[in-house]
Formats: sequence, C-alpha cells, structure tokens
Amino acid sequence: MIPFNKPYLTGNETKYIEEAVKSGKISGNGIFTKKCQHFFESNYGIKKALLTTSCTDALEMAAILINIKEGDEVIMPSYTFVSTANAFVLRGAKIVFVDSRKDHPNLDESKLEALITPKTKAIVPVHYAGVACEMDTIMALAKKHNLFVIEDAAQAVDSYYTGKDGVKKALGSIGHLAAFSFHETKNIISGEGGLLAINDEQFVDRAEIIWEKGTNRSAFFRGEVDKYGWVDIGSSFLPSEIIAAFLWAQLENLKKIQSVRKSHWENYYSKLSDWATENQIELPKIPSYGTNNAHMFYLVCKSLEQRTALLEYLKKNEILAVFHYISLHKSPFYQVIYNGNELPETDKFTDTLMRLPLYYEVETDFIIKKIAKTWK
Repeated sequence: MIPFNKPYLTGNETKYIEEAVKSGKISGNGIFTKKCQHFFESNYGIKKALLTTSCTDALEMAAILINIKEGDEVIMPSYTFVSTANAFVLRGAKIVFVDSRKDHPNLDESKLEALITPKTKAIVPVHYAGVACEMDTIMALAKKHNLFVIEDAAQAVDSYYTGKDGVKKALGSIGHLAAFSFHETKNIISGEGGLLAINDEQFVDRAEIIWEKGTNRSAFFRGEVDKYGWVDIGSSFLPSEIIAAFLWAQLENLKKIQSVRKSHWENYYSKLSDWATENQIELPKIPSYGTNNAHMFYLVCKSLEQRTALLEYLKKNEILAVFHYISLHKSPFYQVIYNGNELPETDKFTDTLMRLPLYYEVETDFIIKKIAKTWK
C-alpha cells in the first residue's frame, strides 16, 4: 500500500536529539529552540518566533494575546481544521464563517466586509495547501475596522505572497500574529510541534510570558530581572529540546525537502492535466500573488459520487488517497448553534476535494499511471 503520508528523516534527527540529551538541557528554550526560532526570524522576516508544542497551541496563544473574550466575533473560513476555530471558542468567541473562493478553498476576501460587526475582533485567514490568501484586501479591512489578523499558516511554511506593491513577503509574516505546524503530515516536521510568529511589537513581551506559563522566566534567564514569578495568564506552550532538536535537522534541509516535494507536485500537475480535463476534474490553482510550497496535491472532482469512486478505485490499487475537511459550520458541534449564511463553495470542496499522496519518497509516476491510464 502506498500510504497517504510518510515522514521523511534527513539523517541528523537522532544525532541532534542525542546532543540535546547530553547537554543536560532538555526541558525547552535551549540551544535548539533558539536555532529554530532564529531560522524563522532571519529567513522569513518574522519579528519574534516562539516554538510551541503544536499549531493549536500557537493559535491558542494568539487568542490570549488579542484578549478574546465572551461575545467577541472572529471571522474565518469554514473549510479548515477544527483547531482554527477551537482556539477562539475556548476563549468565548463566536465564530463567523466566510465562504471559500470559487477557484480555491481559501476564504473569499470579497465576502469579508459584509460579515464585520461592532463585535468583530479578528480575521483568521487560512492559507490552504500553503497557497496565500489575498492578504492586501484582508489587511486593509483589518486596518479600516481596527481588527487583528492572525494567519493560520499551518500548511504554509516557505510560501510567499506578493502584494499590489510588488513586495514579496513570507506567509506568516504579514498578519499581526501567525501560527505554523510541524505535524508529521507537513513539509517540515517534528512529529507534533508548532510556532507562533509575532509580527506586531506590542505582543512580543507578553507572548513570551504566556509561553512560559504566565511567568517572566525568560527575562530572568536573560538577567533582566533578579527573580521570576507569576505575572499573567499562560500555559506550558513551549516544547522540549528533544522536539526542537528533531525540527532543527529538518530546517537545515528545508531547501532540499522543498525541491523534491515541488518536483513531485509538478509531475502530478503536468501528467494529470489532460486526464483531469477529460473527466471534468479540477487541478490546484495558484493565484498570481501566491507561490506553491508543494504542501499538498489535490483534485476537485465534479461530484461526491465521482470522488467516492476514485477513492475506492485507488484503495483497491493499494494507493491511499483521502478527502479533507468537513465544513465546520456543518459539524455536529457547531451546527446546533450556527445561524449564518449558506456556504455553497465550502460545501462543494467538502464533497469533492481529495488529496493524493505527497511526501519526499512518494512514487508519483506509479500513482499517475494508475489514475490516468486505467481509471475513467
């Protein structure tokens, strides 16, 4: 069976883990944590980066930082993972869902402003498949209505957005805050893991306190205070040095990993294009303002029935392809309280989008042959 995902190891993961263990500092915020954080700050223009135990934790930190409280409204796409919403629901927010674009699962920026009310606190764009949302419009609306923007960049490491001013910026460096994931299904992995990107100076000091269980412990270790104590709310958001050591081995090889993944993506795209047209199946679209980080390769089938048949066919041929999100506004948890508009484009992607295996060592030609040569 060709799996949907297979974690790729660079070869230095266990070496660096051993170094971390031998250093006697494995609880977190040590040398490997600092290496990883500096990588994001220096390579992607992020003001302050903090490793977290997951992208979910990074989003929860963001919700705390912007002081989400009962009754606040947060706008986000319905076509996303539950963590995007959970982080704000836990703080008492009402989630306001916006529909996807017709041509991409990303949120439709043209429908945002109609959803903004005096209770709106933030917009959370999700860069689905590592492809940028249209950030100029989103940031302009946020400025106009005094809102925060928190980028869910879980899938978007090493992907970029070019604004109308022609400036190319890394995803995760544009909003006030952003969250990345290093789950084993992502391009760069640590098993579980994440990172909070802080791009607004006002959040830097408090983020570090929240990250350290609500204490000023980090300031103490830098010699800025003579003792540390409980100064704010927070939790144990920082990962161990063992996780950071694993992640550093991956980040060192980011260019190599990305090059191979992009080659796989391009192979799928070029060799499935004619077959997709013949079968009324859509391939991924990359907008002119975005880049492709090859996080995933997906197909948008013409119907739920067609997708079901294709998934079953691939499974019979020892290839594990999968569908993706179920619309959050249709989820058992949220449907009982959802009273928003219909989201037809979101529902379309829920019913018709499927993902092909994409990982470092995947045999794309075998999968392409099984799809394009024998399935109709």
